[in-house]
Amino acid sequence: MKNRTSKLAIVAITIIPFIMFSCMNKMDMDKDMTMEELNINYPAAYVVNGEDASISVIKLSSNEVTETIKLMGTGSDMIMWPHHIYSHQNHLAIGVPGMDLSAGHTGGAAGMKGKVLIIDATKGTFLKNIETPIMNHNAIYSPDGTEIWTSQMKDGGTVLVYDATSFTLKNTINVGDDPAEVTFSTDGSKAYVCNGGSNTVSVINPSTKAIITTLTVGIDPVGAWTSSIGKMFVDNEGSNSVSIIDVANNNVSDSIALGFMPGYVAHNKSKNELWVTDPMAGKVHFWTYDTGMSAWMKGSSFNTGAGAHAISFTIDENTAYVTNQSANTVSVVNVSNHTISKTITVGKKPNGIVIKP
Repeated sequence: MKNRTSKLAIVAITIIPFIMFSCMNKMDMDKDMTMEELNINYPAAYVVNGEDASISVIKLSSNEVTETIKLMGTGSDMIMWPHHIYSHQNHLAIGVPGMDLSAGHTGGAAGMKGKVLIIDATKGTFLKNIETPIMNHNAIYSPDGTEIWTSQMKDGGTVLVYDATSFTLKNTINVGDDPAEVTFSTDGSKAYVCNGGSNTVSVINPSTKAIITTLTVGIDPVGAWTSSIGKMFVDNEGSNSVSIIDVANNNVSDSIALGFMPGYVAHNKSKNELWVTDPMAGKVHFWTYDTGMSAWMKGSSFNTGAGAHAISFTIDENTAYVTNQSANTVSVVNVSNHTISKTITVGKKPNGIVIKP
């Protein structure tokens, strides 16, 4: 009897922590997956590490990694390969496609589901985990912060629009095949969805959710990256080019032949420069707009690190942060002279980055 009681006690001791852990995991996915609240009360860059399923927090004043937010989960709640990150006020939105997109964005796995993670940027705690029916690419707040938009990467693709308070699905918008990044113009008047399988960009009215127009761009477009000069810059991975969309006129006004597969495009207004990452060479190339020639003129390039990917400028645009996916680093770049002031080691396969002032 004593022996049986001892065995039952051992089984109970084994089972109870498992039940508690499972319950905590389920509860934490919607509320607080980080066991300890942080206090990120300083300007910081948040870097999504795809392979590690974590976020490195870089304090801008020292350019040091001060915190690491682990994106946990087990079973169906497992967080695998988080990708791009956006912010609104004190919240972060992360798209979790569940597969490694570091070598390109074509071809999602059939039947794969995606996730949208919402995180408190100061505390590092999790507010919501939304599972989407199909693999997604990114998640982004609408300009007014009332909605969260995410793509569904499949043939005959869609964009899902969730209420940012209740996290309920509000709208489903039909776009092109294999949609990737969802972005908004700086003035918030239009949403853009790059349809990699259709070689098009869907332009959407954020208020009515109606398609304004569909624009033909290069082969396999990934993101229409915003700027403060009334242009959206589309990186076309298949045709090694950038298509330039005029926001006001809803047309493709220009294109730039790159000669390499782009990873990301970012415009720096203060320098009148367009930066494009070159993942295969570990470089950033830049162009300037010549008003006399009415054309984008190639400047030069500089090395960052293997797998150069996302670019984020500080508010004053004097400093840039570039994620290097294959080097597991972030390059801190002096914009004025295009030199690397520091290389910061982060997690494995860093991709998306956002700066919170």
